[in-house]
Amino acid sequence: MLADEMTPIDAQLIVRDPAEQLARLRAEWGGRSDLWVFGYASLIWRPEFDAAEHRPALVRGWHRALRMRSRVNRGTPQQPGLVFALLPGGACRGMAYRMRRDRADEELDRLWAREMPTGVYDARLLPCQTTHGPVDALAFTLSRRSESYIGRIADEQLLHILRHARGRYGSTLDYVARTARALREHGVRDREIERLMRLAAHHGLVGPAQDPAPRTASRSATVSTSTSTPGSSTSQAQAG
Repeated sequence: MLADEMTPIDAQLIVRDPAEQLARLRAEWGGRSDLWVFGYASLIWRPEFDAAEHRPALVRGWHRALRMRSRVNRGTPQQPGLVFALLPGGACRGMAYRMRRDRADEELDRLWAREMPTGVYDARLLPCQTTHGPVDALAFTLSRRSESYIGRIADEQLLHILRHARGRYGSTLDYVARTARALREHGVRDREIERLMRLAAHHGLVGPAQDPAPRTASRSATVSTSTSTPGSSTSQAQAG
Protein backbone atom coordinates (compact mmCIF):
# COMPACT_ATOMS: atom_id res chain seq x y z
CA MET A 1 0.00 0.00 0.00
CA LEU A 2 1.30 3.45 -0.88
CA ALA A 3 2.16 5.80 1.97
CA ASP A 4 -0.45 8.31 0.77
CA GLU A 5 -3.14 5.65 1.07
CA MET A 6 -2.50 5.46 4.82
CA THR A 7 -2.94 9.22 5.26
CA PRO A 8 -6.33 9.85 6.93
CA ILE A 9 -8.97 11.43 4.69
CA ASP A 10 -10.53 14.67 5.92
CA ALA A 11 -13.89 13.64 7.37
CA GLN A 12 -15.56 16.59 5.63
CA LEU A 13 -14.73 14.98 2.27
CA ILE A 14 -16.45 11.68 3.05
CA VAL A 15 -19.75 11.47 1.16
CA ARG A 16 -20.87 8.08 2.52
CA ASP A 17 -19.26 5.55 4.80
CA PRO A 18 -16.93 3.47 2.59
CA ALA A 19 -16.94 0.59 5.08
CA GLU A 20 -20.73 0.24 4.87
CA GLN A 21 -20.59 0.18 1.09
CA LEU A 22 -17.84 -2.45 1.16
CA ALA A 23 -19.92 -4.59 3.51
CA ARG A 24 -22.90 -4.38 1.14
CA LEU A 25 -20.74 -5.32 -1.83
CA ARG A 26 -19.30 -8.30 0.03
CA ALA A 27 -22.83 -9.42 0.94
CA GLU A 28 -23.98 -9.12 -2.68
CA TRP A 29 -20.92 -11.01 -3.96
CA GLY A 30 -21.33 -13.65 -1.26
CA GLY A 31 -17.75 -14.94 -1.34
CA ARG A 32 -18.82 -18.19 -2.96
CA SER A 33 -16.86 -17.70 -6.19
CA ASP A 34 -14.05 -15.68 -7.69
CA LEU A 35 -14.72 -11.94 -7.92
CA TRP A 36 -14.47 -10.06 -11.21
CA VAL A 37 -13.61 -6.34 -11.39
CA PHE A 38 -14.28 -4.12 -14.41
CA GLY A 39 -11.59 -1.53 -15.15
CA TYR A 40 -12.27 1.34 -17.54
CA ALA A 41 -9.59 3.96 -16.70
CA SER A 42 -6.70 3.76 -14.21
CA LEU A 43 -7.54 0.17 -13.28
CA ILE A 44 -6.48 -0.71 -16.84
CA TRP A 45 -2.95 0.65 -16.55
CA ARG A 46 -2.49 0.38 -12.76
CA PRO A 47 -4.73 -2.32 -11.28
CA GLU A 48 -2.54 -2.86 -8.18
CA PHE A 49 -4.22 -6.08 -7.18
CA ASP A 50 -3.43 -9.71 -7.79
CA ALA A 51 -5.53 -10.85 -10.75
CA ALA A 52 -5.61 -14.51 -11.72
CA GLU A 53 -6.89 -13.59 -15.19
CA HIS A 54 -7.86 -10.56 -17.27
CA ARG A 55 -9.99 -10.26 -20.39
CA PRO A 56 -11.20 -7.50 -22.71
CA ALA A 57 -14.76 -6.71 -21.66
CA LEU A 58 -17.79 -4.70 -22.73
CA VAL A 59 -20.39 -3.26 -20.35
CA ARG A 60 -23.67 -2.13 -21.87
CA GLY A 61 -25.89 0.53 -20.33
CA TRP A 62 -22.98 2.57 -18.94
CA HIS A 63 -20.34 4.81 -20.49
CA ARG A 64 -17.00 6.24 -19.41
CA ALA A 65 -16.95 10.00 -18.78
CA LEU A 66 -14.56 12.53 -17.25
CA ARG A 67 -17.35 13.95 -15.11
CA MET A 68 -16.42 13.29 -11.49
CA ARG A 69 -14.70 15.79 -9.22
CA SER A 70 -11.64 14.44 -7.44
CA ARG A 71 -10.71 16.13 -4.16
CA VAL A 72 -8.31 13.41 -3.01
CA ASN A 73 -6.73 11.23 -5.71
CA ARG A 74 -6.30 13.76 -8.55
CA GLY A 75 -7.08 17.08 -6.91
CA THR A 76 -7.67 18.84 -3.60
CA PRO A 77 -10.63 20.58 -1.98
CA GLN A 78 -9.04 23.89 -3.03
CA GLN A 79 -8.37 22.74 -6.61
CA PRO A 80 -10.55 19.74 -7.48
CA GLY A 81 -9.43 17.56 -10.32
CA LEU A 82 -11.44 15.27 -12.56
CA VAL A 83 -11.55 11.51 -12.92
CA PHE A 84 -13.50 9.09 -15.08
CA ALA A 85 -16.66 7.40 -13.86
CA LEU A 86 -19.26 5.11 -15.38
CA LEU A 87 -22.45 7.05 -16.07
CA PRO A 88 -25.80 5.61 -17.20
CA GLY A 89 -26.31 5.14 -20.94
CA GLY A 90 -24.34 3.81 -23.88
CA ALA A 91 -21.64 1.20 -23.48
CA CYS A 92 -18.03 0.99 -22.37
CA ARG A 93 -15.11 -1.25 -23.21
CA GLY A 94 -12.48 -2.05 -20.64
CA MET A 95 -10.82 -4.97 -18.90
CA ALA A 96 -12.34 -7.58 -16.60
CA TYR A 97 -10.00 -8.86 -13.88
CA ARG A 98 -10.60 -12.05 -11.92
CA MET A 99 -9.69 -12.12 -8.23
CA ARG A 100 -9.35 -15.56 -6.70
CA ARG A 101 -11.97 -16.20 -4.04
CA ASP A 102 -9.36 -16.95 -1.38
CA ARG A 103 -7.62 -13.59 -2.00
CA ALA A 104 -10.57 -11.40 -2.87
CA ASP A 105 -11.25 -10.10 0.65
CA GLU A 106 -7.69 -8.87 1.06
CA GLU A 107 -7.56 -7.42 -2.44
CA LEU A 108 -10.93 -5.69 -1.96
CA ASP A 109 -9.59 -3.86 1.07
CA ARG A 110 -6.71 -2.48 -1.01
CA LEU A 111 -8.99 -1.61 -3.91
CA TRP A 112 -11.45 0.18 -1.60
CA ALA A 113 -8.68 2.28 -0.05
CA ARG A 114 -7.75 3.47 -3.52
CA GLU A 115 -11.11 3.89 -5.26
CA MET A 116 -13.51 4.61 -2.40
CA PRO A 117 -11.75 6.85 0.16
CA THR A 118 -14.77 9.18 0.31
CA GLY A 119 -17.48 6.69 -0.68
CA VAL A 120 -18.49 8.75 -3.72
CA TYR A 121 -18.89 5.93 -6.26
CA ASP A 122 -21.84 3.56 -6.40
CA ALA A 123 -20.22 0.12 -6.46
CA ARG A 124 -22.25 -2.35 -8.53
CA LEU A 125 -21.95 -5.83 -9.95
CA LEU A 126 -22.59 -5.32 -13.65
CA PRO A 127 -22.94 -7.92 -16.43
CA CYS A 128 -19.89 -7.82 -18.71
CA GLN A 129 -19.49 -9.42 -22.10
CA THR A 130 -15.94 -10.81 -22.38
CA THR A 131 -13.99 -12.70 -25.00
CA HIS A 132 -14.68 -15.95 -23.08
CA GLY A 133 -18.29 -15.42 -22.11
CA PRO A 134 -20.35 -13.24 -19.74
CA VAL A 135 -19.34 -12.44 -16.16
CA ASP A 136 -20.72 -10.19 -13.44
CA ALA A 137 -18.03 -7.70 -12.40
CA LEU A 138 -17.61 -5.05 -9.73
CA ALA A 139 -17.73 -1.62 -11.37
CA PHE A 140 -17.50 1.89 -9.93
CA THR A 141 -20.42 3.97 -11.22
CA LEU A 142 -21.62 7.50 -10.50
CA SER A 143 -25.09 8.96 -10.18
CA ARG A 144 -25.82 12.24 -11.94
CA ARG A 145 -27.44 13.26 -8.66
CA SER A 146 -24.11 13.00 -6.85
CA GLU A 147 -22.56 16.26 -5.64
CA SER A 148 -19.33 15.05 -7.25
CA TYR A 149 -20.89 14.83 -10.71
CA ILE A 150 -20.26 17.74 -13.05
CA GLY A 151 -22.04 18.46 -16.27
CA ARG A 152 -20.41 19.69 -19.43
CA ILE A 153 -17.75 22.34 -18.80
CA ALA A 154 -16.07 24.78 -21.17
CA ASP A 155 -12.67 23.90 -22.56
CA GLU A 156 -11.16 26.91 -20.75
CA GLN A 157 -12.23 25.48 -17.38
CA LEU A 158 -11.04 22.03 -18.37
CA LEU A 159 -7.62 23.40 -19.35
CA HIS A 160 -7.35 25.13 -15.99
CA ILE A 161 -7.97 21.80 -14.27
CA LEU A 162 -5.45 20.01 -16.48
CA ARG A 163 -2.85 22.67 -15.68
CA HIS A 164 -3.35 22.89 -11.94
CA ALA A 165 -5.21 19.94 -10.36
CA ARG A 166 -3.00 17.48 -8.48
CA GLY A 167 -3.83 15.00 -5.68
CA ARG A 168 -2.26 12.14 -3.77
CA TYR A 169 -1.76 10.04 -6.93
CA GLY A 170 -0.66 12.88 -9.22
CA SER A 171 -2.28 15.26 -11.66
CA THR A 172 -5.52 15.04 -13.58
CA LEU A 173 -3.46 15.59 -16.74
CA ASP A 174 -1.26 12.58 -16.05
CA TYR A 175 -4.32 10.46 -15.26
CA VAL A 176 -6.09 11.36 -18.51
CA ALA A 177 -2.92 10.95 -20.57
CA ARG A 178 -2.12 7.52 -19.17
CA THR A 179 -5.69 6.37 -19.81
CA ALA A 180 -5.48 7.72 -23.37
CA ARG A 181 -2.21 5.87 -23.93
CA ALA A 182 -3.58 2.60 -22.56
CA LEU A 183 -6.61 2.78 -24.83
CA ARG A 184 -4.47 3.64 -27.85
CA GLU A 185 -2.03 0.81 -27.20
CA HIS A 186 -4.91 -1.66 -27.19
CA GLY A 187 -6.55 -0.30 -30.31
CA VAL A 188 -9.48 1.28 -28.50
CA ARG A 189 -10.95 4.46 -29.96
CA ASP A 190 -12.35 6.98 -27.53
CA ARG A 191 -13.07 10.13 -29.48
CA GLU A 192 -13.60 12.38 -26.49
CA ILE A 193 -10.38 11.33 -24.79
CA GLU A 194 -8.56 11.81 -28.09
CA ARG A 195 -10.11 15.28 -28.36
CA LEU A 196 -8.96 16.11 -24.84
CA MET A 197 -5.41 15.08 -25.68
CA ARG A 198 -5.42 17.16 -28.87
CA LEU A 199 -6.66 20.12 -26.81
CA ALA A 200 -3.90 19.59 -24.24
CA ALA A 201 -1.28 19.28 -26.98
CA HIS A 202 -2.51 22.43 -28.71
CA HIS A 203 -2.00 24.37 -25.48
CA GLY A 204 1.42 22.87 -24.82
CA LEU A 205 0.44 20.66 -21.89
CA VAL A 206 1.62 17.42 -23.52
CA GLY A 207 3.85 16.39 -26.38
CA PRO A 208 2.65 15.77 -29.96
CA ALA A 209 -0.97 14.67 -30.25
CA GLN A 210 0.02 11.21 -31.47
CA ASP A 211 1.76 10.56 -28.12
CA PRO A 212 -0.82 11.08 -25.37
CA ALA A 213 1.73 10.96 -22.54
CA PRO A 214 2.60 14.19 -20.70
CA ARG A 215 6.09 15.42 -21.42
CA THR A 216 7.19 14.60 -17.85
CA ALA A 217 5.32 11.32 -17.47
CA SER A 218 7.09 7.96 -17.25
CA ARG A 219 6.36 5.44 -19.99
CA SER A 220 4.28 2.73 -18.42
CA ALA A 221 0.76 1.68 -19.17
CA THR A 222 -1.66 -1.06 -20.17
CA VAL A 223 -6.52 -1.42 -22.10
CA SER A 224 -10.25 -0.24 -22.49
CA THR A 225 -12.72 1.11 -25.21
CA SER A 226 -15.08 3.92 -26.39
CA THR A 227 -16.34 6.84 -28.58
CA SER A 228 -18.18 10.01 -27.42
CA THR A 229 -20.09 13.19 -26.86
CA PRO A 230 -18.20 16.19 -25.43
CA GLY A 231 -17.07 15.38 -21.91
CA SER A 232 -18.16 11.75 -22.04
CA SER A 233 -17.55 8.61 -24.07
CA THR A 234 -19.60 5.67 -25.25
CA SER A 235 -18.10 2.42 -26.50
CA GLN A 236 -18.47 1.28 -30.05
CA ALA A 237 -20.91 -1.58 -30.14
CA GLN A 238 -18.77 -4.43 -31.57
CA ALA A 239 -18.67 -7.54 -29.43
CA GLY A 240 -15.79 -7.80 -26.98
